[in-house]
Parts: sequence; structure tokens; C-alpha cells
Amino acid sequence: MSTPAPKPRAAPKAQPVKQNAPIERVGMLGVGIMGLAMAVNLMKAGFQVTGYDPDPKAMKRFKAAGGTARKSAGDLAGDAQVIICSLPGPEALHGAAQQIAAVGQRGLLVVETSTLDIADKTAARDTLKAQGIVMLDCPLSGTGAQAVHKDLTVYASGPKAAIKQLAPVFEGFSKSTFDLGAFGKGMKMKLMANLLVAIHNVSTAEALLLGQRWGIAPKDAVKVLSDGAGGSRMLQVRGPLMEGEGWHTATMKVGIWQKDMKLIAAALADAQVPAPLFAATVPVYNAAMALGHAEHDTAAVFDVLSRMSS
Repeated sequence: MSTPAPKPRAAPKAQPVKQNAPIERVGMLGVGIMGLAMAVNLMKAGFQVTGYDPDPKAMKRFKAAGGTARKSAGDLAGDAQVIICSLPGPEALHGAAQQIAAVGQRGLLVVETSTLDIADKTAARDTLKAQGIVMLDCPLSGTGAQAVHKDLTVYASGPKAAIKQLAPVFEGFSKSTFDLGAFGKGMKMKLMANLLVAIHNVSTAEALLLGQRWGIAPKDAVKVLSDGAGGSRMLQVRGPLMEGEGWHTATMKVGIWQKDMKLIAAALADAQVPAPLFAATVPVYNAAMALGHAEHDTAAVFDVLSRMSS
């Protein structure tokens, strides 16, 4: 008589996160350019950091940096007190929200830092809320290069108590945090910031190209102009990438930036705000895509203007 096969043991249920307990364990969902830099700085700050990304190359870099790999968003939720999302689009967010909600880790905090439509973030928040999980809308101001040096600003929005509890985490990867109030206010401020970035990036290219035609090297122009009234963060951050085809080192890929541009355009149309300067930049970024710069940094607009005038 054969012995019956043992019944498979059920996976242990996730234990509730203790309210107001010191945060020690952070899960990073998405370890691309921005997510990896944030994860590394959190590890330097003393946090235990686990991570997941569907891209094997991204995971290889994350593990090489000292992070502990997980196999899915759900796995992250099993032992993290906080999950920080750095995702490419709404589909990734909705899929992750469903996986995290299925784990049922009550008291878990989810920090959504991606640049996505507020409606998509709200839907994900509601999915998690049904399982006792709090999600905040906390987009970031800064590039991947700035993230390496903790030169990021957090536009936090959501429950005030959660933002306060997350302060040590934000300090671990950013230089400053603003509590902007109700959920969604963070994304509104982010779109305002990105509108300025879109314009300043192209204006930087215009100025540096003019200087180059006059025999002034872009690196020299960046140094001098940054110290005067014409200076901007985009001049400082993207200007150096506009010399010697430095745009091959991407801190924000043109292809991903197209998503941001569409969100800004939709917000402007919804609010009925005339935006002639922003509108003038749209064909420049579209041309960058057409010229094969999708995987390059948005500093590649310098190449677009150079070709337009050659």
C-alpha cells in the first residue's frame, strides 16, 4: 500500500507591519537608472534594501551593488516595511499593485515615485487601500545622474502621518522633501517642474549651440553661464552632456521623456493654459525620436538643433 503524498504546505502569511515602528527594511520596485541610484544611497544610509525588476541586466547591477534580489513585487511585500516604486508606465503600476495587495501586508507603505497620470495612481492606491496598505504619491525632481548624488527633491502627497514616518527614508536618497498635502498634489507639482525642464533643456541647447558656432566650447559656456542670471539646473546638469555627444550616457531617455511630455500636454489642455514655449519644444523632442535618440539622454536635443541649422 503506497503512502499518500503529503499535502503541500501553504505559504506563510505576511505579518502585519507594526505601526510607527522604525523603518529598517525597504523594497525597491524598479532598479533602472533612477531606482538603482536610490537603492544604493539607501544602503549607504543603513537600510536593508531588497529589489525587483523584470530586466535581468538591471537586477544584475542591483545585486552587484549589494542589494538583495526578490522575484516579484509580491515577494518584496513579504518582508519590506516600505516599497518604493520607480516604474516605466501605468501597466507596471497596476500589475504591481495587484501583486502587493494579494500578499495582504497590512500597514505596508508604498511610495510611488514615477511620473504617471494621477488617475492611474489613484486606481493603484484604491487597490492597495482595500488591503490596509497605504500608498503615497511622491514623484521626484531630478535626473538619474542627480540621484547618484542624492540631489533629488521629493514632492510628497498623501497622509501626513505617513509622510512624517517616511522622513528617514526620504533623507536616505534625497536632499529635500516637501509635504504638498492631498494625494495627487505631488504629481501636479511634478508636471509643473517637468514643463520647465522641457523648456530649459531646449533653451540650453540653443545657447550652447550659438556659443559653439562662435568658437566657445560648451564646457566653458556652462561654467560661465551657470554663475550668472542665465543659469539653470538644466544648464548645469544637461549642458555638459551636449558636448562630444555626451547624450549617449542617458540620465533620462528621450523615449521615456515622451511619456512625460504627453502628460504635461494633457494637463495644460485640461486646465486651458496657453503654453507657447512648451508647444515649441514638442517638435524638437519628436525630431530626437526620429533621429534615433530614443535610448539617448534628452541632451540629444542639441544634436537636433545642430542638424536643423547645418
